[in-house]
Amino acid sequence: MNVHEFQAKAILAKYGAPVPKGQVATSPEATAAAFRALGEARAVVKAQIHAGGRGKAGGVKLVSSAQQAQDFAASILGKPLVTHQTGPEGRVVRRVYVEAASEVARELYLAMLVDRSSEGVAIIASAAGGMDIEEVAAKTPDKILSEPIDVAIGVAGFQSRRLALALDLAGKTAAEFGTLLTTLYRAFMETDASLIEINPLVITADGSVVCLDAKMGFDDNALFRHPEIRELRDPGEEDPSESEAAKFNLSYVQLDGNIGCMVNGAGLAMATMDIIKFHGAEPANFLDIGGGADAEKVAAAFRILLADPRVKGVLINIFGGIMRCDVLAQGVVEAARQVKLNAPLVVRMEGTNVEQGREILKSSGLKITAASDMADAAQRIVALIGK
Repeated sequence: MNVHEFQAKAILAKYGAPVPKGQVATSPEATAAAFRALGEARAVVKAQIHAGGRGKAGGVKLVSSAQQAQDFAASILGKPLVTHQTGPEGRVVRRVYVEAASEVARELYLAMLVDRSSEGVAIIASAAGGMDIEEVAAKTPDKILSEPIDVAIGVAGFQSRRLALALDLAGKTAAEFGTLLTTLYRAFMETDASLIEINPLVITADGSVVCLDAKMGFDDNALFRHPEIRELRDPGEEDPSESEAAKFNLSYVQLDGNIGCMVNGAGLAMATMDIIKFHGAEPANFLDIGGGADAEKVAAAFRILLADPRVKGVLINIFGGIMRCDVLAQGVVEAARQVKLNAPLVVRMEGTNVEQGREILKSSGLKITAASDMADAAQRIVALIGK
């Protein structure tokens, strides 16, 4: 789960991270009032969407009056902002963040993320922070520093000093940087975060370290421990299909293809998507209904698949271990009747009660194509959508 910049900064501020003061606003008039409340000569008005590249896309503006703040907010609120991370459709700006301007001397990049290779957390840093960090990573990867953290001891002093030296930080700035690393790591661990990204992390004219931007992502599986963070979820920033899937505890990710996939088990889902691509087509989604799904859950998953207008055919690939094939078949039949199935549907089932499941599908009166194995299923659905 991701949160907005202003929410991430509020969380980090509770841990003592240095963030500029600011206020969120949802209307042009509230934006002007927020500027006045800051009591600063200058402020920055930032569009709040779950995507990077807002500055380059025109979603961030330095203003020096309440009227300028109001005018800028009026120009972006309620309108889509298109960045390199949103896709061509963009994201609608529903709120802005009005923040005190900082005197920036240098811009750095700093992040913490789950590092599976070291089975811990890694610090990622670069002296080339700011809006072009993706280009830096692509063209000059040697400028990106990585420091794995031993979870048994946390951020060690020598690691802070090594990174500070590599970033050309000294004196007061290096000391503040070291304190910030410890602060961010504590926030990362205690909130079950999967990502903290500060871009840019700025060095001000007086040598202070300030988190000028902040992005946080959290492990969905740990949100039961953090109801206060779960309340920060913004459904308006999420794909409607993914939000609907979350209601039924389905693992769903929308992709760019046209063959809808319903599978039980993440490994089987990945194999199913691979074999679809192998036979010349593209999967429209990753959808894992899990091992213990009931007919209601299966029906919900099927409705989500068919609600995607790009889906021209559906492949269901189930191995019935904990989940019985007859339960799957009943859910598929119920959902197909509810949505008036008009797309090709190929089903491959093996496992518990497979014969009962096949009989339910056969006697349903629906146009369902049975497949003997994964390769057969992929070939059949690709051929059917080709027709």
